[in-house]
Amino acid sequence: MKVVTAYLLALLGGNNKPSADHIKTILASVGADADDDKIELLLSQVKGKDITEVIASGREKLASVPSGGGGADVVVAASGGGGGGATTPAAAESKKEEKVEEAEASDDDMGFGLFD
Repeated sequence: MKVVTAYLLALLGGNNKPSADHIKTILASVGADADDDKIELLLSQVKGKDITEVIASGREKLASVPSGGGGADVVVAASGGGGGGATTPAAAESKKEEKVEEAEASDDDMGFGLFD
């Protein structure tokens, strides 16, 4: 990741064709070690390609990768169709808090029936 980041920083700095030396210099400036094999691999894979196209292609590939999670996504999916009926993460969080408060209220006697 650090090699890719250094490459992108060089591009952002105005260097249209960063070399291995440029990447090593950027990494050295922050005290990171440079792995020559990874640098050469990256440079060979992006050689002759437009970086915006490479990033767009990567985004398409990542879109199909499951991201785990659940939580708010599940609530939004469970809310069903209909315009304007989607639950926002903030609304989902408030619903969770309401459920927690209800559970706390019913646990006052800790299940021993002392206050019945």
